[in-house]
Amino acid sequence: MKQVSSWPDNGVILYDGVCVLCSGWVRFVASRDADHCFRFTPIQSPYGDAMARALAIDPADPDTNAVVVDGFAFFRSDAAIAVVSRLPGLGWTRMALALPAALRDPLYRLIARHRYRIFGRHATCELAPAGLAGRIIVDR
Repeated sequence: MKQVSSWPDNGVILYDGVCVLCSGWVRFVASRDADHCFRFTPIQSPYGDAMARALAIDPADPDTNAVVVDGFAFFRSDAAIAVVSRLPGLGWTRMALALPAALRDPLYRLIARHRYRIFGRHATCELAPAGLAGRIIVDR
């Protein structure tokens, strides 16, 4: 977790738009986020690139997704828990925070490193997955 008082938007999930797993993550969250608390930006977009750079993530080789919530940026497994625990009926997932990130993140890093080989890759960035009109941010 990193305080990011300079990032202007709240509830934005940064994801790899060419990664099949990451795009699936976005659809998973969006389908359960009835109150539209979250918006999404692919790292391949101008907005996503700017957000990645502000959060010290290499846009050319992202090793994490990220989410900004209430002025704080969350990365890796902390980001996943921060998002899922805010979805209706899934608040209990905060219990995963009892396990230190030093134990959770190695698995996250392993999957992130091999995500294209395991899950595949889109030929181009999926800028507007079906049903997400108005929730994808591409430009500042």
